[in-house]
Amino acid sequence: MIDIRKLESLVRLMVENDLAELDLKDGEETVTVKRGGKPVVLAAPAPVVALPAAGAPGAASTVAAPAAAAPPKWDDDAGCTAVESPMVGTFYATPGPDKPPFVQVGARVGADSIVCLVEAMKIFNEIKSEKSGTIHKILVKSGQPVEFGQKLFLVKPS
Repeated sequence: MIDIRKLESLVRLMVENDLAELDLKDGEETVTVKRGGKPVVLAAPAPVVALPAAGAPGAASTVAAPAAAAPPKWDDDAGCTAVESPMVGTFYATPGPDKPPFVQVGARVGADSIVCLVEAMKIFNEIKSEKSGTIHKILVKSGQPVEFGQKLFLVKPS
């Protein structure tokens, strides 16, 4: 049976190098790890509007100026680092149904701070921040399934 720490390091290697599949043989052990593809976002084409020709009935004598582009938003996530899920499982923000969450937005965390649980195969795995700073955003809801390498939290370094 493969050591969970070895499996976690293989998954991190896959995420860091954007690998979809990894086959590994070590003596009698053989491991194949596959990651699901990233979702594809398709942009809809801009609608085509037919305008009457100049001088045609109903044609306007003035031409409307193109709409100004919206000003770019300031990225308030700049400088944040992500706490990622080391495994596929179910995310839990609390240690139990009647317990308070491990962390909330604004909470200070250290590298060894437990920030959540990920249940995989009926085993609850404590996930540590591995970064020091302040919880800036919580990106998943308790009870939500998570993937390998999925961002769970954004931590603003202190």
